[in-house]
Amino acid sequence: MTVGLRTRLLSAQALVLLAGAGTTGLVAAIVGPPLFREHLHRAGVSGDSAEQMHAEEAYVYATVISIGVASCVAILAALVVTWYVGRRLQRSLTEVSQAATAIADGHYDSRVPPAHLGDEFDSLASSFNQMAGRLEDVDASRRRLFSDLAHEIRTPVSVLEAYFEAIEDGVRTLDPETVSMLRQQTHRLVRFAGDAAALAKAEESPATITPAPLAAKAVVAAAAAAAQDRFDDKGVTLSWRVDEGLPSLWADPHRLAQILGNLLDNALRHTPAGGRVTIDATAGPDRNVTLTVTDSGEGIPAEHLSHVFERFYRADAARDRDHGGSGIGLAIVKALVEAHGGRITVSSPGTGATFTIILPTG
Repeated sequence: MTVGLRTRLLSAQALVLLAGAGTTGLVAAIVGPPLFREHLHRAGVSGDSAEQMHAEEAYVYATVISIGVASCVAILAALVVTWYVGRRLQRSLTEVSQAATAIADGHYDSRVPPAHLGDEFDSLASSFNQMAGRLEDVDASRRRLFSDLAHEIRTPVSVLEAYFEAIEDGVRTLDPETVSMLRQQTHRLVRFAGDAAALAKAEESPATITPAPLAAKAVVAAAAAAAQDRFDDKGVTLSWRVDEGLPSLWADPHRLAQILGNLLDNALRHTPAGGRVTIDATAGPDRNVTLTVTDSGEGIPAEHLSHVFERFYRADAARDRDHGGSGIGLAIVKALVEAHGGRITVSSPGTGATFTIILPTG
């Protein structure tokens, strides 16, 4: 039979008190009588007198009774206090154990109330609840991811299936128009798979970031040059400006290029021909560097601004699919910016949108 924590505490406390009482009695028996006789001798009481015998007997009885009563009271008080504290400790540990078992069974909403037994136990409860909350968020994110994946893949797969059935039934022929539609849907699946893999990699950890000192002007110029042909094809003007004397960025060159590339692609999708997209690099707060990508496109409704960085979120799902967006690009941007220790925000005054990134410097 396993002995519980409360029983062990009671037993240990009782042993300590018994040892203390025994030690006190032993010391009193060895040290007390000689000192008592010495005081009687100084008071003029002879060593073999009846008065000394009665005094010594009274001393012994008083000592035994005092130590006995004090020991009993101390043991009783200690046992009561130990029982109470042990009960609270056992209850607190039982709650942690039950919550841990519930989490192991998949009930991530389980929490542990504060024990109020000291900072250590309150810290344990707080840390446990933070862990449970994090696991709950991860599980919710996983469920949402699978649901979103199924939803996003369903449309192109359904289109492909419908076209293949139409071809098999002779309703459609494999003409250039049909081939173009099939190729468009397969490209959409390939692009979606690539974006999903990029998002998973971006959300892994900061370990995927290899920062180095980078000149802001070189980074912005390279991003603009890489996107220039796509902007020219659509008839959208792309320009950039970098303040003089900016400190070097402390960033991964490949990841930063991916961040700006995704933002430029997003701006291009939502800016009509004849519009304009601008990249600016300016001095930010606390010696940071601020990068902004501003477009003159259709803008983002106010109710959607707080959701634009969520994976698979679209202000207008049908329109974004027509534009070729997978709904992952901005989520990748946010994950990469945060992995650099920076932050990103978005604003839209009604027409056009501005994405603002604040990055640390080297």
